[in-house]
Amino acid sequence: MRNRIKDLREDHDLTQQKVADAIGITQRKYSYIETGTQPLVDEILVKLADFYNVSTDYILLRTGNPKRYK
Repeated sequence: MRNRIKDLREDHDLTQQKVADAIGITQRKYSYIETGTQPLVDEILVKLADFYNVSTDYILLRTGNPKRYK
C-alpha cells in the first residue's frame, strides 16, 4: 500500500524530526506511524491534515484530491 504520510513529508522536503516536532510527538513515534508499526490514531491524523493543509481522506487514501472540505 502506498504511504501518503511519507509521500507528503518527502514532497515537502521535511525530515521525520521536523514533522514530529510540528505535530507534538517524538521522531520515534512518528517513524512508527509512518512505517505502520503503530496505528495512525485520529488525533495524529487530524494534526497531520492540518499541518499539510489536506483532507484526512487524502491521507487515508480515500481520495486523490488533497483539497480540504469546506
